Amino acid sequence: GRWEVEELKENTVPGDRGLVLKSVAKHHAISAMLTKAFIFDNKPLIVQYEVNFQEGIDCGGAYIKLLSSSDDLNLEYFFDKTPYTIMFGPDKCGEDYKLHFIFRHKNPKTGEYDEKHAKRPDVDLKKFYLDKKTHLYTLVLKPDDTFEMLIDQSVVGKGSLLEDMVPPVNPPKEIEDPSDKKPDDWDERPKIPDPNAVKPDDWDEDEPSKIEDLDAVKPEGWLDDEPQYVPDPNAKKPKDWDEEMDGEWEAPQVPNPKCETAPGCGHWVRPMKNNPNYKGKWRAPMIDNPNYQGIWSPRKIPNPDYFEDLHPFKMTAVSAIGLELWSMTSDIYFDNFIICSEKEVADRWAADGWGLKKLVASANEPGMFSQLVTAAEDHPWLWVLYILTLALPVGLGVLFCWPAKKTDEDIDFKESDISKPITKGELKQDREDLEDDEMEFEED
Repeated sequence: GRWEVEELKENTVPGDRGLVLKSVAKHHAISAMLTKAFIFDNKPLIVQYEVNFQEGIDCGGAYIKLLSSSDDLNLEYFFDKTPYTIMFGPDKCGEDYKLHFIFRHKNPKTGEYDEKHAKRPDVDLKKFYLDKKTHLYTLVLKPDDTFEMLIDQSVVGKGSLLEDMVPPVNPPKEIEDPSDKKPDDWDERPKIPDPNAVKPDDWDEDEPSKIEDLDAVKPEGWLDDEPQYVPDPNAKKPKDWDEEMDGEWEAPQVPNPKCETAPGCGHWVRPMKNNPNYKGKWRAPMIDNPNYQGIWSPRKIPNPDYFEDLHPFKMTAVSAIGLELWSMTSDIYFDNFIICSEKEVADRWAADGWGLKKLVASANEPGMFSQLVTAAEDHPWLWVLYILTLALPVGLGVLFCWPAKKTDEDIDFKESDISKPITKGELKQDREDLEDDEMEFEED
């Protein structure tokens, strides 16, 4: 595989370059020694780096390996079998999107190493692989045997090295006895047929499940003499039809048009109905099994391989970092690797690297109008939605704000409502008329 040091293809930061995987369907390996080995004692381990799938990703990984310290570690021969302590980072093939966190645990009894895999994050990782943006991947391992996985400084997975790894770090105290066998007379049936049940004398197993409906009557208008299918009157024998080779030509059959308006055509047959006397094959009813012994399982014995590691954080020290990858997509961009113990240092490193790339990418994103036009080019029906969205408020504004036309009735009404001055004589006369009306009302 071939590596290059290049700038990003999009959202380039002037003067900033990263490590780029260039080949397709090749094995790639590149590595570097750490300034000093990291020893797992009382300080956390923070691993952080950037990845950009510039061409998307079909099938391939972008994870890193922290290589185990040893006297015979030679990076000139770094390959997939080189012992590592931690593997972390994104990996994808098909529609399976992963974020690996694997550590190799040393069995204190045998000295052999086993891979322990963190449980899959519950978040959807798909966008991080397809948006062609630079993303920041962070792993935090703490001396209290807990871990966190972050993407773009947001936690996507966390847990305990003792409880959230598969397979578990510590084996079970007891295991099933491999030499224990189920007895031949062990009865696991919770229900059995009643041995005392007898088939009733009137039970007829020969009765069919369906019988003819003798009450059915042929519908009126049924065309007995008309077939359901007739030769196609519009069909013509092909010009290249050879009766000696192909036999006598016959027009293809089509549904009889006379049957379309009739209840049916051809020979009428009574429909079938459920047989009320049908009972089927007799079987004895089921009862509780008096000899039921439950589901058999082998007896438990102490696990001869049992051990208890209460602090799996104390892993094998690491002295180098490496990328050992195979990919079906090229131009995977890596940058700004850091291994430290202080979260503040990693955050400052992220702000000076990934944070700057994020600002440039945000500044280069198209405006809202450009995004709407681009979306409409891919989906033309969106133009209709845009027009309706703009027309609706304009129409409502015209409807409610346009001055109403004055009618003659409105003018007459307003003129009749104009107040006129009233004299004292008119007011006195109105009062006398009101008193007369009240007296007449009381008499009535």
